[in-house]
Amino acid sequence: MESQVDVVVIGAGLSGIAAATRLKQAGLSVAVLEARDRVGGRLFSRAVGNGVFDLGGQWIGPGQRRIAQWVSDLSLQTFPTYDGGKKLVSVRGALRTYSGTIPKLGPLELLELHRALSRVERMHKKLSARTPWKHPDATALDAQTVEAVMGPSLTRPGARAAFDAAVRTVFGAEARELSMLHFLAYLSGGGGLMNLVSVAGGAQQDRIVGGAQQLAALAADRLSGAVLLEAPVRRVVERKARLCVVHDKGEVGARYVIVAVPPQLAMRIVFDPPLPAAKRHVLEGAAMGATIKVLVTYARPFWRARGLSGEAVSDAPPFAVVFDNADGDRQAALLGFVVGQPAREFSALPPSRRRTVAVAELCRLYGSDAADVQDYVEHDWSEQPWTLGCPVASPRPGVLSLNGSALRSRCGRIGFAGTETAREYCGYMEGALEAAERAAAEALAFLKA
Repeated sequence: MESQVDVVVIGAGLSGIAAATRLKQAGLSVAVLEARDRVGGRLFSRAVGNGVFDLGGQWIGPGQRRIAQWVSDLSLQTFPTYDGGKKLVSVRGALRTYSGTIPKLGPLELLELHRALSRVERMHKKLSARTPWKHPDATALDAQTVEAVMGPSLTRPGARAAFDAAVRTVFGAEARELSMLHFLAYLSGGGGLMNLVSVAGGAQQDRIVGGAQQLAALAADRLSGAVLLEAPVRRVVERKARLCVVHDKGEVGARYVIVAVPPQLAMRIVFDPPLPAAKRHVLEGAAMGATIKVLVTYARPFWRARGLSGEAVSDAPPFAVVFDNADGDRQAALLGFVVGQPAREFSALPPSRRRTVAVAELCRLYGSDAADVQDYVEHDWSEQPWTLGCPVASPRPGVLSLNGSALRSRCGRIGFAGTETAREYCGYMEGALEAAERAAAEALAFLKA
């Protein structure tokens, strides 16, 4: 790796690799420093049985034009998430089937859920995902949690279970942890809650043949040796209009730095001089979600023979939602999301106990055939030292309205990328690319000036 470059990018996740790619295409020299022994960040694909599966980010949907172009440019292919047949919903142990997007509930529960979703839809449409802190009621909304605002209107078990499952899966957090302002801004940038939780026509519509990690790996190959692995950055020191980036394998000089890691990891880097107080406040105030993906493979997709899509929503731990996650015709699989507080509790169990609990719940949902497991794989993102959680970091109540404008702002010669800084589809691969696009443009404009 060169000892002097135009731009150092910290983090070889999708956002960091995309920012470096844009800068190199513009004729700048770049170095990408990654703490892990692999590229991809929260994209992590693994061969299991006869298939390749994503234990991190995996889905793309309509309207996500940047990720669609990225897939095309890398000559990758997508395939649809299986969505045929009826879905399952479990509330207080009662198991029902349903079709469509909204779980089958009692008439009063269904009415209550529809009212709550309609209210959320109206509220997020009045708010800008780019500048939510400018909303007239930003301070009041940010002072309240989603639980405080929506809880009183979700009194029936079925309606509350469906709403909580959606919130946990999208954010990896509980409704009582999330700022209402952040919640609405997130939905506004992602096309609404129903879009973010839907399969056909929604954010879970398609998957990438061979796994999503290829999006970063193939692009990194094109950077011609500019990526250095197992090189966590410890310090960024500015002296006389130059930056010295100190990492575990040495140091690199640069004219500009882009930080493309989750907020909590960014705060582990020592900046000299320190970042502005507002920037530190917004980075420190973002808590990573808790997500464990549990992948269970089978000899055949037996649930399809029973007329089931494989999708399930439940109020009983460990799973909030389950999906048919088959890798085409190569390997049948179910994928369960353990998210929010249930993920923290599940993580504390011994590994053998976790497997027993997970398989028992799949048997309750899908029948005794679910016990005939071929492979059982789980990935707890909260235990990954260079991620600390998944799918996204969310600012705690009170942070966004005070210093939200500092979240993506450049600090002199230091810019910021990463999906948390996205103005569109924050928390998604599309958001990672949008953030990279913005951060690279800022770097080019600064260096040109």
